[in-house]
Amino acid sequence: MNYVDGFLLAVPKKKIAAYRSLASKASKIWLEHGALDYRECVGDDLNVKCGTPFPKGIKTKPSETVVFAYIVYKSRAHRDSVNAKVMKDKRVEEMCDPKDMPFDVKRMMYGGFKTIVGT
Repeated sequence: MNYVDGFLLAVPKKKIAAYRSLASKASKIWLEHGALDYRECVGDDLNVKCGTPFPKGIKTKPSETVVFAYIVYKSRAHRDSVNAKVMKDKRVEEMCDPKDMPFDVKRMMYGGFKTIVGT
């Protein structure tokens, strides 16, 4: 089964275009270094009545929306290998100026997940 890195971010609605541009560049880098799939998804139907809605869980402000993202790898070892290459890539360093990010990095939620069901 594959391994997945998952991310949850609060992104200001007015910065979605800037975030999309950053994510598009990042996706190319991750895929170039071996990731199997890379997805960035912006909230659309977030006022759910079942469970805790993502905006409440990540404590979005009225001017923000939620981005859910994930990257797929062959295994955790493959993830570690790909991420080591990505972190050494100069393009990532150039993209990651903390003063110029289109979201609050401190509020980003992240984790690695073993796939237990897949098709």
